Amino acid sequence: MRREPRYCKLQNANFKCAICILQFAISYGFSPAADWPQWQGPDRTNVSKETRLLKSWPEGGPRLVWTFAKAGVGYSAPAIVGDRFYTMGARGESEFLIVLDVRTGKELWAKPIGPTFTFKDNQWGDGPRSTPTIDGDRIYALGGQGELVCLEIDSGKILWQHNLYKDYDGWVMDNYGVPKVGWGYCEGPLVDGDQVVVTPGGDKGLLIAFNKETGEEIWRGKDAKGKAPYSSVMVADIGGIRQYIQAMDKGLVGVAAKDGRLLWHYKKEFSDMAINTPIVHDRQVFVTAGWNQGCYLIRPPSEDKKSEVVKVYEKKYSNEEGGVVLVGGHLYGYFDNKGWCCLKFSDGEEVWSEKTKLGKGSLTFADGFLYCLSDADGIVALVAADPAQKWQETGRFTLPQKSEKRKPSARIWTHPVVSNGRLYLRDQELIFCYDVKK
Repeated sequence: MRREPRYCKLQNANFKCAICILQFAISYGFSPAADWPQWQGPDRTNVSKETRLLKSWPEGGPRLVWTFAKAGVGYSAPAIVGDRFYTMGARGESEFLIVLDVRTGKELWAKPIGPTFTFKDNQWGDGPRSTPTIDGDRIYALGGQGELVCLEIDSGKILWQHNLYKDYDGWVMDNYGVPKVGWGYCEGPLVDGDQVVVTPGGDKGLLIAFNKETGEEIWRGKDAKGKAPYSSVMVADIGGIRQYIQAMDKGLVGVAAKDGRLLWHYKKEFSDMAINTPIVHDRQVFVTAGWNQGCYLIRPPSEDKKSEVVKVYEKKYSNEEGGVVLVGGHLYGYFDNKGWCCLKFSDGEEVWSEKTKLGKGSLTFADGFLYCLSDADGIVALVAADPAQKWQETGRFTLPQKSEKRKPSARIWTHPVVSNGRLYLRDQELIFCYDVKK
């Protein structure tokens, strides 16, 4: 009897295994390239590389796949990797890291990571604001009161933790016995190489890097000092130097990824409402802040020099908490007193604006379209990201439920996310999953 060579059997087995994996991926729409492992996606640009998404929606919107109603209060956006959905929410006196099955919306596990961020007479909302970061077999999460936690991805076991406020910015309490951290820590931790980078702020240094495996401090950027903002750190290679860029109350800074030394500082007095993540493109940095503080494009020095920051332009386009996205050389977002706008990145000139079609809100980008969410009424619009067309809308719907736990002055501030053919939206304890795949 003829025997099949051993290597053929192995090839057949491997081929069958690959086919099974492919069939599973096709069945559930999963693709590693479409994962959303941290705040604003794989490269923190809020731009999805996904394709084959719906170009228009039927009346009433795309199909609602599931609703999860026990996320707790807070504004944490999701991270999605494979078949798991990660977010944070406050349940009672504790903030939890919550893990769901993306196929069903069922809770897999939840782990308390620290006390709930809250303070007296807060009409804007309690709970966590940060998006978890997924890196290999670990989760990095930051609570509203500064509890930085590293957890095992399968079990939720806490491997190490620090409190940024208590341990790194001085434990100062207000009259109600609550840490003075403004509106709470909001940034998504940045994992870069072997380190995780966050922004405790204060006179001891704006940024700090920990060993992502052990939690040991690697460096503290002592030359860059300022209040902890609500924005997240961006990483970039400029002038041959890998650096971390962050906004704060005293402007913009870039520090060396290797040791935290200050590379440059663009001095600008912002209020403590520096919320939006800086946009880095073509060796330039764009930043905007709300409350009529405008937007700015700067060019950091090309070498390790502190005196050569160039302001390319300053414009009166202010974005508070909805975010701005860069697509094909154009910036899109909702700007105070201007409405939804398309601006040229290179010179800040307005290409088009629209004030009446949709209220103020947040957005994300995928497959040629902007997914725009009105924060006051939960209306979602699908709009072409096209500078040649003004406001070309191809679908809209309204969230089917409203949170019963949202504070009176609060809005739907959690940004929309598109990952693996699904659109995720959140209103406090309510999380909605829609199918937007063709």
